[in-house]
Amino acid sequence: MEPIRRDAIVKATIAELGVQKSLDVTVSQIAKRAGMSSALAHHYFGGKEQIFLAAMRRILSDFGAEARAQLSSAAPQERAQAIIRACFAPSCFTSDVIAAWMTFYVLAQTNDDALRLWQIYQSRIRSNLIHALRPVMQNPVEAAEDMIALIDGLYIHAALNAPQKPQLAVQHAQRVMQTFLKAET
Repeated sequence: MEPIRRDAIVKATIAELGVQKSLDVTVSQIAKRAGMSSALAHHYFGGKEQIFLAAMRRILSDFGAEARAQLSSAAPQERAQAIIRACFAPSCFTSDVIAAWMTFYVLAQTNDDALRLWQIYQSRIRSNLIHALRPVMQNPVEAAEDMIALIDGLYIHAALNAPQKPQLAVQHAQRVMQTFLKAET
């Protein structure tokens, strides 16, 4: 029963962050959305920050699964595009997940565990993009860093506006990637 309840709390956290768009979400609000008491939420996680961290781990895990799925069917020259598709997959680019990312960035400024999660994510996406771009570009590091900045920017843009359809974000990012690749030829 515990894994089911923990999962419900994590999902409720992401949903509540999507509604509130702020770290001002209370454990009581999360627990209510999950259909349980705040005492039970505290029992499973310890406190609000631990609940937020569990939600971010879930988002990162979902992104990792999406990236692995996209990469498993990608030809070597299509690996960078596969990573971009994973970043904007419908499971990763919802208004709730986007809002959770924005609050996560805020939390990472003051919470060492959140900062560590963000650093792990940044390191992985950076190394995956560099690996994908190395065979086709002279400076894959710079291109990877530019693409990461673009991806973050598209998430921020979606958070401040109505999120565009994931496919439009993918197309925008892939156009930029194609511009980088054409500059190499």
